[in-house]
Amino acid sequence: MFKKSLVALLVAAIAVVFTMSAFAAKGDVAKGKTVFATNCAMCHGDAGKGDGAAAAALVPKPRNFTDKALMSKKTDDDLFKVVTKGSPNTGMAPYEKMLSEDDRWNAIAFIRTLAK
Repeated sequence: MFKKSLVALLVAAIAVVFTMSAFAAKGDVAKGKTVFATNCAMCHGDAGKGDGAAAAALVPKPRNFTDKALMSKKTDDDLFKVVTKGSPNTGMAPYEKMLSEDDRWNAIAFIRTLAK
């Protein structure tokens, strides 16, 4: 009986750890703020509203990351794909070769703070 209880407890603990890691945020917000300021703000604006200095020349306009309704529909993987590969028929360039994978995740972690 003790052995079965111990096994059940161990299985439950492992499930909790995996669940917590699945929901753990990827990326570092502080590092992402720097990545964003250096690479994204020129189009998306300092506050992520899509109103950066270069936005006036872009059609369509850059994404407004402060729009909660829009951003709630985008998964982190959706954002990572766009940052990595760019977005066709927009001014969004691919950053796969310009930013490390960690920096792309860091930028996304920061972007997620803008719609709160």
